[in-house]
Amino acid sequence: MLLQLQVWSFLLLQEAGAVGFDLRSMWNQMGWMAKAVVIILFIMSAWSIGVMIDRLIVYNAARKQSRLFAPAVAGALREGKLDEAIKIADRYKKSHLAKVVVAGLQEFRAHELSSEIPGEIVEASNRALERAQAIVRSELDRGVSGLATIGSSAPFVGLFGTVVGIINAFKGISTEKSTGLGAVAGGISEALVATAIGLFVAIPAVWMFNYFNERMKAFDVEMSNSSSELIDYFLKRIRAGAVK
Repeated sequence: MLLQLQVWSFLLLQEAGAVGFDLRSMWNQMGWMAKAVVIILFIMSAWSIGVMIDRLIVYNAARKQSRLFAPAVAGALREGKLDEAIKIADRYKKSHLAKVVVAGLQEFRAHELSSEIPGEIVEASNRALERAQAIVRSELDRGVSGLATIGSSAPFVGLFGTVVGIINAFKGISTEKSTGLGAVAGGISEALVATAIGLFVAIPAVWMFNYFNERMKAFDVEMSNSSSELIDYFLKRIRAGAVK
């Protein structure tokens, strides 16, 4: 598939060279409004690419550190070492699971040392886990909604440039007093370029928005499962302490 795309790209470049396709001359022929549309689209593209790269780095780091964190903290909890589990969580700053689990552990540890009712301790820990999960989800989701906005609005920005190009094409007809190709070529080229750039910006943004949404769903499931397992652990620990 990649080889086919490379061949098609090579053929398109050859065809563009054959017909004298020159981006610089096309840019010089554009009106100021068409240029503004293209600049806006390139700014949207640059921003979306930045968000894509940033989220990919954050998500991959979260996944990698969580895979290391989960077995380490599970071992500490099996041995009943809450302080050690908290220290382990503090070492994995980029793990979404560590950020949630450490909040619950710290809350449980603080209340466990007091003389509160066991049910209130578990409830307080559960609230801490829910708060931490909401905060972590907000951090992971940062900028992703902007991709949806760009994906939905970029084609319309390109369409605006298309309308401007068509208007310029009709102006060319009225100015040249001719309906030949030369009279409308500049306006049509503006219209086609704006449309193409709008789609070029929108399609990757929509793809990556859907991809990040799927990864966020997986992160949500992992954080919810970890919170549930931690609450079960707290209940078992309280019951074991009550039996003693």
